[in-house]
Amino acid sequence: MFEARVLRRHIVELAYRGRSAHLGCALSLVEICAALYGGVMRYDRDNPSAPDRDLLVLSKGHGVMALYACFRELGWITDDDVRGYLHNGTRLRGLSESDVPGCEVSSGSLGHGLPVAVGMAYGIARLHSDRRVWCIVGDGEMNEGSMWEAMLFAAHHRLEKLTVIVDANGFQAMGRTDEVLSTEPLVAKFEAFGFATVECDGHDLPALTAALAPQDDHRLAPRAVIARTVKGQGLSFAAADNRWHYIRLDEAARAAALEELR
Repeated sequence: MFEARVLRRHIVELAYRGRSAHLGCALSLVEICAALYGGVMRYDRDNPSAPDRDLLVLSKGHGVMALYACFRELGWITDDDVRGYLHNGTRLRGLSESDVPGCEVSSGSLGHGLPVAVGMAYGIARLHSDRRVWCIVGDGEMNEGSMWEAMLFAAHHRLEKLTVIVDANGFQAMGRTDEVLSTEPLVAKFEAFGFATVECDGHDLPALTAALAPQDDHRLAPRAVIARTVKGQGLSFAAADNRWHYIRLDEAARAAALEELR
């Protein structure tokens, strides 16, 4: 089991060491990643490139520190990787990069990861494999037309091994999603596009685990989980404050964050 508090401490340390932005959007992903790596997703702890593993595509690649936090707990990255985050010559960057074991795709340009995940799921269906594809997207990212085209393709080909997880934290880079360009109602829209869709509290780990667990409902349809989250969750000074899409942690903020997460 992955402990959310511990994962958030790793994220804080990464953000501080790398002088990195995107703290808020990594913190909203913690329970989603904890549920996937905590038992929902099939993978080999000793080999992140195992050929029979499930595939996780982080389409909102700027939230990659949440993945790195899980990788640290799994031993796929080290304390030296954390201390050297975003320094010259180190292997971890501020977006998901496919040369890092555990990161299946290079992502960051929003609207690109889901089409890649759909392609993966289509290939898996053609091979009659039992592997699954999980794709984490942002609610702001749903503004991109390529997302909806990919969803149409997934539903048309009944890609039942695909699950799209929307980190619906209510914000995007320039403001609230309901002010910039709302994509709600997400549940109704995913259902209209042919997805078997559920909605849950994205910080309730048991509820998330139940929502993400493969369903034997014989629907032959892709699945979607709309996870309602809080950007900056876990830190009182960052929660639901979109400035933390950009603000870097200084020493005082790091100390305050680590005190809250003790």
